[in-house]
Amino acid sequence: MPNSFDLIRPLTRRRFVTSLGAGACLGALPHKAQASTRTSTGLLPLTPSNVWDLKVSRTHISLDGKSMHAPNIGGTVPGPILRWKQGETVTLNVSNALDETTSIHWHGIRVPSYMDGVPGLSFAGIPPGETFSYRFRLHQSGTYWYHSHSNMQEAMGLYGAIVIDPIRPDPNACDRDYVIFLGEWTDVMPHDIVSNLKMQDDYYVFRQRTAASFPKEARDAGSAMAALKDRLAWSRMNMAATDIADVSGAIYTYTLNGNAPDMNWNGLFRPGERVRLRFINGATMTLFDVRIPGLEMLVVQADGNDVEPVPVDEFRIGVAETYDVIVQPREDRAYTIFAQSEDRTGFARGTLAPRPGMSGLIPPMDPRPVRTMVDMGMGNMKPGESMDHMAMPGMDHGTDMKNMPGMDMSHMDMSHMGHMSMQKMEIDDPGPPPINVENQNVAMMPIDRTNSPGDGLENNGRRVLNYGQLRATRPGADRRPPSREIILHLTGNMDRYIWGFNGRKFSESGPIRLKKGERVRFTLINDTMMEHPIHLHGLWSELENGQGDYRPYKHTIISQPGSRMSYLVTADIPGMWAYHCHLLYHMDLGMFRTVVVS
Repeated sequence: MPNSFDLIRPLTRRRFVTSLGAGACLGALPHKAQASTRTSTGLLPLTPSNVWDLKVSRTHISLDGKSMHAPNIGGTVPGPILRWKQGETVTLNVSNALDETTSIHWHGIRVPSYMDGVPGLSFAGIPPGETFSYRFRLHQSGTYWYHSHSNMQEAMGLYGAIVIDPIRPDPNACDRDYVIFLGEWTDVMPHDIVSNLKMQDDYYVFRQRTAASFPKEARDAGSAMAALKDRLAWSRMNMAATDIADVSGAIYTYTLNGNAPDMNWNGLFRPGERVRLRFINGATMTLFDVRIPGLEMLVVQADGNDVEPVPVDEFRIGVAETYDVIVQPREDRAYTIFAQSEDRTGFARGTLAPRPGMSGLIPPMDPRPVRTMVDMGMGNMKPGESMDHMAMPGMDHGTDMKNMPGMDMSHMDMSHMGHMSMQKMEIDDPGPPPINVENQNVAMMPIDRTNSPGDGLENNGRRVLNYGQLRATRPGADRRPPSREIILHLTGNMDRYIWGFNGRKFSESGPIRLKKGERVRFTLINDTMMEHPIHLHGLWSELENGQGDYRPYKHTIISQPGSRMSYLVTADIPGMWAYHCHLLYHMDLGMFRTVVVS
């Protein structure tokens, strides 16, 4: 019997329907607790199903005073949680009730290329009024998610969670099991956000350095002169050290399972129980720093793959990443799940509690991070040290954007990607990109930052996860060394809000070609001052983090500012695969490539 979510159900009095609440557990939560979900739909089925009928439509949704006629599945944002069983073949009949093309990409799921759900690459998309049947076998287990790859629908709410039960007994099975889906909500349309960013890159950034913050900077730098030189250096680069996130809490309400902070999502437990929390970052542009004050978190899974347990107090989750953690609350009290945005302009929160309706204390947000010369690829240069060699030759900030051919990709329709010029071939090692209107900086001394938890998390007094701690529970399947290295510079111009690889947008580039069965190393050099969560469709990325053959398998990897990092890829599934930054507006404005395996 298929699971059907093809009816638009009425909204609750809380106005914003969620995909999961306290009742959405893997068969462990007592039925009576489901009333605390405050959602009309979205409960995880008690047993997996291999046939689903899913309807994409629009529903009027209002949250925190922000309303939108949002595209979604089944009338909820996020959509229904899909529960599957490893080893089975699933069928998903997706019907489109929108007035535009839609699609569903199964993020992190290993599928044939024609089932991957990227219009223009994998298939033609799902036209209005039509149904497309996805069908594929499940070779994996773990926590994943799905989202649209069409018309920026993902930014408006077309996404949801996936849980795949392992075929063998799960060593991390717990008494309770919840999905924690982090996201954003705004009533500003995605194309308007892009237009604003193109007009002014810091349009949504209001927390600049001021005279009041100068004394602290002087103390941190060692002298007022050093702090002044640092400010002047950032000014010469036409950049802001406080530019942490392109889009901020100025327009975003940060959500947990579709709930605004004041809605207080509840997940129940009995003291002493082990509780598994499956964190998914389904946001458009926001990295979250997650902690549960008073509880240790045991990280047991990253991007759907088991890792040796790592006890932490906090972790950063990039856009599109997933982490599974186990907690064991022993006291009869409420604990706050606290996920603050990286730029500290807001937070999402929920509560783990022994009884419905309880609230835990909400901790204050940490100080906002401030970018340093490390983020500019200048190694460990201290504030105030000379940066004269960082001048930007060829950067004419007065250039009229209208005279730049091919500049405006703010209305890129992903369904046309297959028709763009793709005859050229990427060079494995193109060298440093030129400084021009599409690239504002070259990292002169990029460093390995896999052992850093990220900007704003260093030395905060808590145990914070870093990539170097992730160790797979078993050796990788392919022990061969790579036959070649593909070097990609992550580039951009904040002033123009242009993004790309190797100083070029997608429209100016050819595919990355791999031979079937080939083993390659991808090396990322981040020439920008921002994190980029890089996602390769269809193939696993084995992060080289010092763990030898026990490299963690990931589908999305955060490239930190000013860093150099690498991962191995085995090209074991033929087809055309998308490769891009998962910050949606970076992808849409050019940080996208096609990987062709043949």
